[in-house]
Amino acid sequence: MGRSRMYGTAALVLALVAACATAGEGLLEEARGVAGSVPPRLLAVLQEEMAAGGPEGAIGVCRDKAPQLAQEASERSGWQVRRVSLGNRNPRAVPDAWERTVLEDFDRRVAAGESPAGMERGEVVAEAGVDYYRYMMALPVQPLCLACHGSEAGLGQAVRDRLATDYPDDRATGYELGQVRGAMTIRRPL
Repeated sequence: MGRSRMYGTAALVLALVAACATAGEGLLEEARGVAGSVPPRLLAVLQEEMAAGGPEGAIGVCRDKAPQLAQEASERSGWQVRRVSLGNRNPRAVPDAWERTVLEDFDRRVAAGESPAGMERGEVVAEAGVDYYRYMMALPVQPLCLACHGSEAGLGQAVRDRLATDYPDDRATGYELGQVRGAMTIRRPL
């Protein structure tokens, strides 16, 4: 192989690597925007409901409104959007294997002292012969969350009663500020 042909091949490889990196950055930015669109809307609805009906009323918001907001984001964006947690309350919020691995990594990073704010992971994952871009954004426990997700002793009786009725298999209490409550998870085939 001649020297000029070798340089031409190397230049082509570098151009392909740069194009892939640029495409990956574009997907990451798009994923951030889609995933980040749901939590502020949910937080606003939760605050409104807590002011009107207390924390026990907000339980229904998380049950009904959160999946609706995720579905709306999915329809608007073309991404599959949902929330998952290792300590799920809703049976539909159980993470798949990739999501579990990412959530466990988030927990390890928080335990090592990293702030969960801004914690994320995005990557291409092959599943059943199809490549997907997958992205997760950590949802840190905020003060508002503790009324329904904090320690058992800190939950009001009305919240405990509502949880027992609506979620008899609840695994979503005992959280503290600064922990990862769960994550927004999104995916799209490439």
